[in-house]
Amino acid sequence: MPQRTIDIIDYTIMLVKLFASHYQLTPRQAYRYISRYNGMAFIERHYNILSSLPFNDMVQSMSDYCRKNGGLLA
Repeated sequence: MPQRTIDIIDYTIMLVKLFASHYQLTPRQAYRYISRYNGMAFIERHYNILSSLPFNDMVQSMSDYCRKNGGLLA
């Protein structure tokens, strides 16, 4: 598996856990929410930018993106 793919997977796991913690969800609930509102595609497409942001900004960016796609978490 290419290193970039491994990096994206590791980053996605970390972001889902941070998102879950921030919104007091289980990691499974957070993953389903992010997936439902197209967040996984967002991560893959913008990995280079997202991975350079501070942790709070990563969670906020994901939250904003999901909200724009119909999510209700604020």
